[in-house]
Amino acid sequence: MTPVIFVFLLVLLAGLPVFIALAASSLLYTHFIAAIPDFVILHRMAGGVDSFPLLAVPFFILAGNLMNSAGITNRIYDFAVAIAGWTRGGLAHVNIVGSVIFAGMSGTAIADAAGLGTIEIKAMKDHGYSTEFAVGVTAASSTLGPIIPPSLPFVIYGMMANVSIGALFLGGVVPGAVMTIFMMAYVTYCARKYGMGRDQAFSLRILGASFVAALPALLTPLIIIGGMTFGWFTPTEAAIAACAWAIMLGLFLYRSLTFKQFYKVTLDTIETTAAVLLIVAAASLFGWVLTTTRLTEYAADALLSFTTNRYLILLLINILLLVVGCFLEPIASISILVPVLMPIITKVGIDPVHFGVMMTLNLMIGLLHPPLGMVLFVLARIAKLSIERTTMAILPWLIPLMASLLAITLLPELTLALPRLMGLIK
Repeated sequence: MTPVIFVFLLVLLAGLPVFIALAASSLLYTHFIAAIPDFVILHRMAGGVDSFPLLAVPFFILAGNLMNSAGITNRIYDFAVAIAGWTRGGLAHVNIVGSVIFAGMSGTAIADAAGLGTIEIKAMKDHGYSTEFAVGVTAASSTLGPIIPPSLPFVIYGMMANVSIGALFLGGVVPGAVMTIFMMAYVTYCARKYGMGRDQAFSLRILGASFVAALPALLTPLIIIGGMTFGWFTPTEAAIAACAWAIMLGLFLYRSLTFKQFYKVTLDTIETTAAVLLIVAAASLFGWVLTTTRLTEYAADALLSFTTNRYLILLLINILLLVVGCFLEPIASISILVPVLMPIITKVGIDPVHFGVMMTLNLMIGLLHPPLGMVLFVLARIAKLSIERTTMAILPWLIPLMASLLAITLLPELTLALPRLMGLIK
């Protein structure tokens, strides 16, 4: 396996796409070392994407894109302003509340950062907040996107780890609330330290009007989570329902989505989906190579020979995931690492639902940092800041994020209570 790992790292360092690194290193073993027939290789790659839960991927991507293009994000933001704009450091709290609401629709951190981030950063700058503070809170709050259901990384993890996606979705609800509390507490601290004021007076009339305007959009997470909880549809069908609802809102109710926009959104979704599935197919072959060469077994034995303490193992895995998250995007990281890490967590009795939420949060934090943090680059472009200044703006927000990660890691019941209550796990 040494040449395979060497080729994988070499191709990654050369700056080529992740799926090329996965495919090239896997083919080195299957074609040249083990001389496995080509049809077996193709069968393994096709089998990686021949999964019913993966049908949810394009539909959740499409739903998030439709929400951004149909003007729904503006109504969400107005409602969030009415809820929290009257507090000290109001627009920073609004930023977080808006992300909580939008997280129940988009499923990705990048959609949150690109959609709400454009509105939020401009509004905060117009109200006198520093660009760095606006970028920092936007970056931190965007990590809520894949934790609060629905979640694209949860779908990929559930498929790779053979874990209930519905249980993962419910498992993310309380951790998402914990993250929200920690981030809003940090905003409160900053508001008092730097003397931030209130951005608008509280108005029950404005709150009511903004709630009515946003109500159809706010029903989206209820449709998704409620439908799955009561058994009306599967996660894949929930994604389709979210798309249908977004189309109805954009085309017929709000009338803000044109057919030209819909065509562009569809093409963007196809492009993103193709990239995701290429990674999944190549990672499926790579994972099979790791398994057949017993590398996953050796890795598990090596770690367990060092310690069998589950909390120390979780600490070591957290460090690994935080580092990997800075270099690989989440879908690739999940596809590569799940086959390696699942035997370890199984042997020490860590629940896979708990581990899935913990893993996703680690990788979301990685999106905020160089060299390959996509949220970092998106926000640097929106705010017209250098990568260096954007990175420094985000650093203080690691405090609430790491506190949340610590709580979620050490208190598995935060993740497992809801799925157990609904009978999705034992």
